[in-house]
Amino acid sequence: MADLLFYIALFLIWVMLLYHMFLMEGGYLHFRSFEKPIPEWARNMEELPTVSVFIPAHNEELVIEQTLRAMSRLYYPKDKLEIIVINDNSSDDTGLIASRFAEKYPFIRVLETVEPNKGKGKSSALNSALADSSSEIVIVYDADNTPERMAVWYLVMGLQNDPKAAATVGKFRVINAEETWLTRFINIETICFQWMAQGGRWKWFRVATIPGTNFAIRRSILERLGGWDVKALAEDTELTIRVYNLGYHIRFFPKAITWEQEPETLSVWWKQRTRWARGNQYVVLKFLRQFLTLKRKSIIFDLFYFFFTYFLFFFGVILSNALFIINLFYDIGLSIGNISLILWGLAFLLFLGEVMVTLSIEKTEMNWKNFIYVIAMYFTYSQMWIVLVVRSLYLEIKRLITGQEVKWYKTERFAKKPK
Repeated sequence: MADLLFYIALFLIWVMLLYHMFLMEGGYLHFRSFEKPIPEWARNMEELPTVSVFIPAHNEELVIEQTLRAMSRLYYPKDKLEIIVINDNSSDDTGLIASRFAEKYPFIRVLETVEPNKGKGKSSALNSALADSSSEIVIVYDADNTPERMAVWYLVMGLQNDPKAAATVGKFRVINAEETWLTRFINIETICFQWMAQGGRWKWFRVATIPGTNFAIRRSILERLGGWDVKALAEDTELTIRVYNLGYHIRFFPKAITWEQEPETLSVWWKQRTRWARGNQYVVLKFLRQFLTLKRKSIIFDLFYFFFTYFLFFFGVILSNALFIINLFYDIGLSIGNISLILWGLAFLLFLGEVMVTLSIEKTEMNWKNFIYVIAMYFTYSQMWIVLVVRSLYLEIKRLITGQEVKWYKTERFAKKPK
């Protein structure tokens, strides 16, 4: 019985590894081809839509100035652009700093949230701005983001040239990647997410996930959907599923680039990633219950991906580790043969190869330092994720049983260093 369970665990692990190898290939192919239509697309950028950039901000005084400085330099006609800083119940100087920029730049304004949305989290803040604006395109940036000058232009370009796209998502990079061992791990994780999960799925399946930042979406779509789900901790993933269910797709266009700050301490990382994991678990459970009523059955594939990632894959890893450790102290009949050990070793080598090939897409990231970090990442950072997902699942099940209200955690910021 122990051997059977161990082989089931290995099977689950290998399915995910092989799937990510497939995504890696797709991401690389997308990297080689996504810029080719830009000259033709540029010719369709004469009649430009109006754009509102939403920046939800709660106690962001450490980062908001540099963010707004980047916003002030955006390449887009200023008579068709407005930057809305949503000051959501801040108790620091966020509002004061944003107001100074609003006085200097006519296209920047500050929106103070009011009851019942005040202090309720990102989704409520975004819904407030949606109700207070009227532009054709809505773009969202987190308050720690510094988009490159052409980012908004490229996000709009993706929508202008793809009528079936409800949203365009860009690429984000880590601005503080060199600060700590943790941010180096997150930098590697982020690059893999961009080119595997986003680029790979877009290349093979025309599927991408709306991230929390650096995306553009048509107002008409948002209004049909009723805005953002205030109960969702991962409001971006939840919105993604509803967009696809309308019959539209989401284009991944990595020419639109923003730089964002990542957690520099383990405690901040733990809180942020717990919110992400719980949010994605909420989305999976919410829409799997609606399986028979979903209009677009193709999104079931994406739901299964999240289900496999946050449930089956981690179950396989936990099961294999648990059986191996228990067998060290108690004889449970586990006879790990040479084939099993070889499969375990090959899984590590496959992980290493996938990540390094993906890192090679970003010109400066394929180096010996990152090679060492990827090896360390397998035995440390990846294992931390296992514990985190188990903890998140426990909290989410507890919430469902007790009916407690979801509390949105705002990621703590660090004094931002210029890129």
